[in-house]
Amino acid sequence: MLYALTCIDKPDSEDLRLANREAHLAYWGETGKVKLGGPFTDDSGEHMEGSYLVIEVADRAEAEHLQADDPYQTAGLFARVDIRAWKWLLGN
Repeated sequence: MLYALTCIDKPDSEDLRLANREAHLAYWGETGKVKLGGPFTDDSGEHMEGSYLVIEVADRAEAEHLQADDPYQTAGLFARVDIRAWKWLLGN
């Protein structure tokens, strides 16, 4: 099943994001669960402000477990996280 993870950074936390970016990318790469993903940015495209991932997992519990172990999450980067079941209809 697909789940979309919408993760919004705390204000003024780009340094924290950058300090944990390599670990975050390695973590999700190693899971083999990511169908698509990338950062939210400001309108200039220069400053990252959050993350969007679509992952394929067995159930919500697995999605929650993987998100909880994300280095960004454990570093305290996110102000909020929304995890929703998602159906991929367009562009698939």
